[in-house]
Amino acid sequence: MTYPNAPARPPRATLVVTAHAGDFVWRAGGAIALAAARGEKVTIACLTFGERGESAKAWREGRNLEEIKGIRREEAEKAAAVLGAGIRFFDAGDHPLVATAELTDRLVALYRETQPDVVLTHPAEDPYNGDHPAAHRMALQARNLAQAIGYPGPGGIIGAPPVFCFEPHQPEMSGFRPEVLLDITEVWETKRRAMECLGAQQHLWDYYTDLAVRRGVQLKRNAGTDLGLAHRTTAEAYMRPFPQITKELG
Repeated sequence: MTYPNAPARPPRATLVVTAHAGDFVWRAGGAIALAAARGEKVTIACLTFGERGESAKAWREGRNLEEIKGIRREEAEKAAAVLGAGIRFFDAGDHPLVATAELTDRLVALYRETQPDVVLTHPAEDPYNGDHPAAHRMALQARNLAQAIGYPGPGGIIGAPPVFCFEPHQPEMSGFRPEVLLDITEVWETKRRAMECLGAQQHLWDYYTDLAVRRGVQLKRNAGTDLGLAHRTTAEAYMRPFPQITKELG
């Protein structure tokens, strides 16, 4: 039953906590584009620009630190716009990304401002890049603190949004197990356009295209053959650090 004078429910919201300027595109661009296409509000918390550890091309070109930050910021802004998301830059410094009380407060405030229904972030392990597990820990800690009524700061407390950890670059070495396969076929071209905004990491374009196709093959294998899936299905893989809550198995 609907009530004519009832306040409109705000659109669903997704919060993406990413260590570097490119991570959200490679790992979760499809999920972001799908959410935005459904009319959901997507906010990306970009903790660093990846200026030291993920901008080798710019360093080799002789760019300085501030120039590289500017390049990566512009790339990330363009990619987020293509995907239909808003983006906030924390400029916390990478390699290493270090948690501070100020950074935690800012992230808690963003949780309370956006009131996310879903959170996307890095998994807990990555032996090749310590910034990624650092971002994971911060994302989960800020989620917990944003739930605590006694934690100071603006905004109302949040609920318990489910968290999905996106696939790292070296999944076999990072203890990553694809527990959720998300069909991103309908937004694949959008994700690819967003990837192509990241000129500083052009060497990853084909890698993540191939990965999307491989995960699409796994999705079809697990879904069966009678669901009308596209011949070239593309997908993203996720893990869940918290249990799924349900009243029905299936």
